[in-house]
Amino acid sequence: MSQELEMRFFRFAERSRDFCRSVKWDIINTEYIRQLIRSSGSVSANYIEASDDLGKADEKMKIKISRREVKESIQWLRLMLTYENEQLEIERRWLVSEAEEIRKILSAIINKLGG
Repeated sequence: MSQELEMRFFRFAERSRDFCRSVKWDIINTEYIRQLIRSSGSVSANYIEASDDLGKADEKMKIKISRREVKESIQWLRLMLTYENEQLEIERRWLVSEAEEIRKILSAIINKLGG
């Protein structure tokens, strides 16, 4: 597995965490925040696990889990309320864009591994 991708996925989780610390923790956002923290961290964690030498089938499954987690992250980011805070909205949009790029990368890896 690529160290560069591992760091990119880690930075996505880190920025998601920092974003969650910045948004308003109200009755609406609280559940979205919890879900985003879990899913964004799972993207990089499962990618790291995919590098364990347990065979191609396990590697592919872990990459598929990473892709599923990044898709969930996109959903939680889209639902998160920024209450018209321009800086938070810019960061939210960047995170959604980065998550979509990560999804494409993971899809390409899955295709390369044979579907």
